Amino acid sequence: MSQKPENFEAALKQLETLVNQLEKGDLPLEEALTAFKQGVELTQYCQKTLQEAEETVTQMMTQEGEVPLDGDPA
Repeated sequence: MSQKPENFEAALKQLETLVNQLEKGDLPLEEALTAFKQGVELTQYCQKTLQEAEETVTQMMTQEGEVPLDGDPA
């Protein structure tokens, strides 16, 4: 990724823009490959961010005596 996204929402918006560009099919091959690579990197960033958020929520719920999100007791 050329630069780290500002936040999850910005990454998701950028990813949506890239997907729309790729779906149109108007990009030259080199630009399409670059856009695809950026899309993969943004997807990984979003997945990591969501995983970290889920872990934080699970930890908070466990500390409060609630059942973790996966349904298994901690």
